[in-house]
Amino acid sequence: MVKVRKAVIPAAGLGTRFLPMTKVAPKEMLPVVDKPAIQYVVEEAVAAGIEDILIITSPHKKLVEDHFDRAFELEHRLEAKGKTAALEQVKAIGDLARFHFIRQGEPLGLGHAIGMAANHVGDEPFAVLLPDDLMVDDAKVLSGMISAYEENEASVVALRQVPMSEISSYGCASTEAEASGDGSVVKISHLVEKPAAEEAPSNLAVMGRYVFSPSLFRELEGATPGVGGEIQVTDAMATLATGEGLFGYVFTEGRYDTGMKQDYLRAVVELALVDPELGSTFRAFLSDLAKREGLTG
Repeated sequence: MVKVRKAVIPAAGLGTRFLPMTKVAPKEMLPVVDKPAIQYVVEEAVAAGIEDILIITSPHKKLVEDHFDRAFELEHRLEAKGKTAALEQVKAIGDLARFHFIRQGEPLGLGHAIGMAANHVGDEPFAVLLPDDLMVDDAKVLSGMISAYEENEASVVALRQVPMSEISSYGCASTEAEASGDGSVVKISHLVEKPAAEEAPSNLAVMGRYVFSPSLFRELEGATPGVGGEIQVTDAMATLATGEGLFGYVFTEGRYDTGMKQDYLRAVVELALVDPELGSTFRAFLSDLAKREGLTG
């Protein structure tokens, strides 16, 4: 069994929900307390044992590439001013992993973006982390998924139960057995992309964490473009489910969808509350604000 040591982060999307901010700034660089959202995703991958990270970008995402590169002028100025702690913090970003970048010239879908990683990944298993899904769980889910991949020797996707009223926003999994709880691993028999609630086979939604066998690339290569001319990774996963096998890793807590304004704000507030430097004063501010706004009994 080859160790899962590579990860792919597709970060080429336009982020139109956050316009006008994302007119010039990539949505992945929106700050969550004091770090851009994508840095949390990278740190999660590293905590799960990933050593090599390929980020799929687009022509307007140069800031993402710059963030994970060295900034020699800034480092020199920080060193000259004796700001050692800030200097080490800045230098550490580029040392998190081995970073590589490739640009997706056309927005042809998530499946197309992942397929662009084929030459880099080669004949190895690999993780895919969608940067809109911010997981604050000490890499518990991703580590569990990697263990499930090694145990079953088949691809694994993250699953979470959602209200049936929301299932049409996700890929939906049909499983051979009912999930027994948080951290349970179930065999997936079928996948449906964004089904209507009355047609959904379950309330298990596919979340933005995957551990794939390299055979996924073969399925993506033969995939037919769907709506909008995009190649859907769900179709390739459905083929895996009926072939070599596909498993789901069920979780319940720790996810923020930072691609949605309300969840992005929730992430900022909740992570600020547990920040060792800001937490106590920010909690006092929120308590005072809640009283002023009449939000407490």
